[in-house]
Formats: sequence, structure tokens, C-alpha cells
Amino acid sequence: MHSGADSVNIMNNKAIQLSAIVIAKNEEPRIAKCLESLGFCDEIIVIDNGSTDKTLEIAKRHKALMIQVKETDFSSLRNVGKEKAKGIWILYVDADEIVTPELKKEIQGVISFSNPSLVNPQHATISAYYINRCNYYLGYKWPVRDKMQRLFLKDALIRWEGKLHETAVIDGEMGELHEPLIHNTHRTLEEMVDKTNEWSKLEAQLRFDSHHPKVVWWRFLRVMGIGFSQSFIKEGGWKAGTAGWIESIYQAFSMFITYAKLWEMQENAR
Repeated sequence: MHSGADSVNIMNNKAIQLSAIVIAKNEEPRIAKCLESLGFCDEIIVIDNGSTDKTLEIAKRHKALMIQVKETDFSSLRNVGKEKAKGIWILYVDADEIVTPELKKEIQGVISFSNPSLVNPQHATISAYYINRCNYYLGYKWPVRDKMQRLFLKDALIRWEGKLHETAVIDGEMGELHEPLIHNTHRTLEEMVDKTNEWSKLEAQLRFDSHHPKVVWWRFLRVMGIGFSQSFIKEGGWKAGTAGWIESIYQAFSMFITYAKLWEMQENAR
């Protein structure tokens, strides 16, 4: 991890303080609002993963640096962004997310601590931050937030690992910001089904490669029950009314599709 003195020298040379990295694929309806919310960043990099709509055109209008990478491995996409970024700090935001004005102020306050003359002792050893997400499913606010690794000192971010559920490996400690990202996910049932069909294959392949036990009938009931109860009970989906029922049942369906594809792989390998 770089020293505080290195940070000061870099800033004195008017280096880029904050780079935003956005991973996108066919996000024409949403990416404009995402990029507008990142206007406070010194650099915006869009990692395009094979868009066939107007995502690239919209990103160019917002003066984003475009990098096209055809890859299903999210860690690889995030690592490409890290290598291309010039900022002292890196902020990762997905194309269906929006940085609120309140979060913007909190981020600006945090990155000022890269100048040791401004360091608050509680931030002195923190190299990266979790950011909470306020999720909207089918247009309805979800009862609980999740938190994601999103803000990093570039020199402290070693790499991302994991093909689908990626994790950052860092040199230093993680902190947590309080103001949330707005995450507009699961916008239509058609989109949800398309994404499940796309990503369930990778989920099933990861399980198959790790020699998952043979899928039998009762395992479907088990994983579907876990998917529903996690969403409806543990996360409080029941509080979201009809949308909560739809989302929770859909989570059970998503687990079914993944394990059905895993069963198919196991059958074909016999």
C-alpha cells in the first residue's frame, strides 16, 4: 500500500483523485442517470461487456473512457478497470446504480483523508470502504440493505477474485460508509428471467466444477425453500407486499433453474 507521502506528491502533480469504474452491458435505459450521478469524479471509465444497444453511445456523450471487454468473469472486468484507472482512489458503481448527493459528499470527505494533513485518526488505517445499497425490486423499496466493497485506495487494491460473486483482496482495513447507493434492480419480470437464464448456467458450472453432490429430487425442494425463506423471511420481503411475494417466489425459481441445469450437466457427464 502506498504511503501518505506518496499521496501528497501525486496530488501536488495534479493527478486524478477519484476514478469511477462502471461495468455495463445493454444498459441503455439506465446508464445516463448513473453517469450523471458520477459527475463529481475526475475520471469515468465504462467497461462495456458486449452491449448491442446504445449503451456505448450514451457513455461517450458523458465523456466516459470506453473499454470493451467480452468476458463473463466479473473479477476480470473489475481488474481491467483497476489497471486502466489513473486515480488515487477508485469507486466501482454498476450501471443500474445511482450515487446520491449525500453519498457524494461522504465519498468526497473520505478521499480527502489521502492527504495526511487532513487525516482523522479513525480513517488513518482504512484502505477501502463498504458502501450500503438501497435496493428497489420491481420499483418497490426492499426492506433491507446490502453492503458491497466499492471504494478503494488504488494502491491498496491488490485484485478481484471470483468468477461471479467477486471479492476484493486489499492491503489494509475495510471501513463502511453510511449513505447508500440507489440500486434499481429486477425492473421487469422479462429482464429477471433473461438474466437468470444467462447467469444460472455459470452458477451451475461453478457447482459442477467443484464436484457438487448429485442432484436428486429432494435437493430442489431444499434449495428452493432456502431461496424463498432468505428473501421473504430473513430479508423481510413480506413487508414489500405483492412485490415481496413475487421477488421471494422468484428467488426460489432462480434456485430451481440453477440446480436443474446442474442436474442436466451431471446427467450429460454420465
